[in-house]
Amino acid sequence: MARDYSNLEKVRLEKADGLREQGVEPYPAHSERTHTTQDAILAFTALESNADAQAVKATLVGRLRSMRPMGKITFAHIEDISGRVQLFLRSNDLGQEKLEFFNHYFDLGDFIQASGEMFRTRSGEVTLRVEEFRMLAKAITPLPAAKDEIVDGQVVQHATLAEPEVRFRQRYADLAVNQEVRRIFHTRAAIIRSLRDFLDDRGFLEVETPILQPIYGGAAARPFVTHHNQLKQDLYLRISFELYLKRLLVGNLERVYEIGRDFRNEGVDRTHNPEFTMLEFYMAYADYLQVMALTEEMIAFVADSVVGSRQIVFQGHQIDLAPPWPRMKLSEGLAEMSGIDIEKHPTAESLAQAMRAKDLQPDPKSTRGKLVDSLIGNFLEPYLIQPTIVYDYPRDISPLTKSKADDPNTVERFEAFIAGMEICNAFTELNDPLDQEARFQEMGRDYASDDEERHPMDEDYLRALRYGMPPNGGFGMGVDRLTMLFTDTPNIREVILFPHLRERE
Repeated sequence: MARDYSNLEKVRLEKADGLREQGVEPYPAHSERTHTTQDAILAFTALESNADAQAVKATLVGRLRSMRPMGKITFAHIEDISGRVQLFLRSNDLGQEKLEFFNHYFDLGDFIQASGEMFRTRSGEVTLRVEEFRMLAKAITPLPAAKDEIVDGQVVQHATLAEPEVRFRQRYADLAVNQEVRRIFHTRAAIIRSLRDFLDDRGFLEVETPILQPIYGGAAARPFVTHHNQLKQDLYLRISFELYLKRLLVGNLERVYEIGRDFRNEGVDRTHNPEFTMLEFYMAYADYLQVMALTEEMIAFVADSVVGSRQIVFQGHQIDLAPPWPRMKLSEGLAEMSGIDIEKHPTAESLAQAMRAKDLQPDPKSTRGKLVDSLIGNFLEPYLIQPTIVYDYPRDISPLTKSKADDPNTVERFEAFIAGMEICNAFTELNDPLDQEARFQEMGRDYASDDEERHPMDEDYLRALRYGMPPNGGFGMGVDRLTMLFTDTPNIREVILFPHLRERE
């Protein structure tokens, strides 16, 4: 079916055809660039005070962002990755016919190349006096409308993509017109670089583990299922890296980490997306107390590297990331915030009864661990704005975690919360193969279970444990949420380039 072009698109298509008729290719294969826009500006300003300096000649490329034809001259702006620069096109330099050619065939959004000499206009703006220009890519569809605002004498454009869903569906257009969105993803890249730098400097080895797995595990989540035709085998998109990374500890790789995608077939909200980026690391001969200290140090390092301060602002809250962070025992925090002492309710039935007494409506099918998890979500997480480490969790929601020596029903696990969000989850890892097998069986999360978040029995992982795994501490953190924190962004879809969206009806 032929595309139904808008009137503006039809006009631009006609211009592309007109260029070809004149022997001008609207999509040439090659371009030349001697400077970025900012390099050209800096080169000129560095020399302009020197009367004997030679003129700065430059060939610049970028997207055409503004045009102001004024008879025998035209002012324009182009934008590349480094910023914007003004172009000055004059009939005395180009000839009136060539100036009119530019004004007629070139539109906002086109990618162009311009060559000439840098100078400063009477208004003080560093500008390229254009001697030659050519089309690099004709834009058929106009970019979303933008309104102009004058800031310090400069024209600043703001995207008018009003609906967030439209922005997410057309991220390419969103990025093209919205400098703030581009800044978010530059910051995201800087965060990932700093995480790698931190871990590499401490002797961790970056590795890659399977995304398609015959048995999923390492978290309580519903997986995505696919099928390998040749092997005639169902496979799962991983929900965690954990079980494969810990296999590497068995193989004498003492410190390992991975940054990559996980996939969980579950709900979407402001802090959850079905496809998301995780950092996980495992550290031999460490426990959760040592991982706590490393966590604080790592987040502070990222803050120093990315924003240059351990003081950040998130949604109006001034947040101090400097170590040490406050510690809160889970049972004590819940007793204070909810009025329910979970240590006095060792069974799901007892805890559910206590919750109903507080006018809460717990799911009657929930395990005790899931009930505790719901209390955390309602009474702790939203109120922990400053960085806080909550530690010592119920055993039945932590099947891969070592129990405390003096309390077999509580495990050495912590979560860190910042700005009302869970930022990371960490354990002293269970390395007893018999205990691990008993945990899987005890929790009833084998393949026969109909629990959507079942944790299947992984016989190969148990085999690995039987070879011997050193005591170790493990850690998992959502990179998307960390990016939200450092960019003051309240919705995870703003920090994922192409977030998952419901199909349009």
